[in-house]
Amino acid sequence: MFLICIIIGIMAAFIGSLVGLGGGIILVPSLLFLYQFSDLFSWAEPQMIVGISLLTMVFTALSSTISYWKSGRVDYKTGIIFLFGSIPGSILGSWLNQFVDSDNFSLYFGFIMIFISMLLFIDRSKHVKASETSASSKNRRTFQIGEETYHYSISVPPALAISFGVGMLSGMFGIGGGAIMVPVMILLFGFPVHIAVATSMFMIFFISIFSSLTHIFLGHIPWSFILFFIIGAFIGGTLGAKVNQLLTGKVLKWILRIVLIGVGLRLIIDGFM
Repeated sequence: MFLICIIIGIMAAFIGSLVGLGGGIILVPSLLFLYQFSDLFSWAEPQMIVGISLLTMVFTALSSTISYWKSGRVDYKTGIIFLFGSIPGSILGSWLNQFVDSDNFSLYFGFIMIFISMLLFIDRSKHVKASETSASSKNRRTFQIGEETYHYSISVPPALAISFGVGMLSGMFGIGGGAIMVPVMILLFGFPVHIAVATSMFMIFFISIFSSLTHIFLGHIPWSFILFFIIGAFIGGTLGAKVNQLLTGKVLKWILRIVLIGVGLRLIIDGFM
């Protein structure tokens, strides 16, 4: 059983770090499945699964953020702006978790995930080029990835409002927030996919700390098992970040689309079951 926990931690962290989604989208359904069909995981009640997911993501995000930071791909200035909205949202969401019936939410959120994945087929390049000349120097960001130079800008009020909502969803359902935040950064703010993924993991590190502290306070962490998920998360998070840096932006975007469609289908199935 402990080996299974480590393997789940590695798989969840690898995929989460690769596309900036945190890993909860893999860990949560995996543990729910084992909880329903294996007596070995009878301890893994839904609230505990969310707590495990969020605490594990602290270490997934830490290991991957260190790797992304070394390669200069974290937009920490924008990430901090997003955190001002997402941290209060994550605390509220963690508290609301104990009152929410997630069935209807899963169904609708699944359709939203598939819709977002379709939006990622939109070509943002023309808009990004146009915004380069109109963006104020204060909110303008410039990053060098390989031989390519990328420019984009942000608007602070929408960034705060959106990140608050994303943080609340993260705390409520243990999904890490990246499933929404990465597409939002790409579609609304023109982030190159490598920067969006790296910045998402930077944010998830802090969001998960505050969300998991709330679940610790509520007694949702099974301390006898959490260490094995953390070991897997640190390994998987590091590997995912390394592989991310070897892939092109187009390949990463396709992986992100596929993962979001998979997340959406899983949530829709959960909603119907």
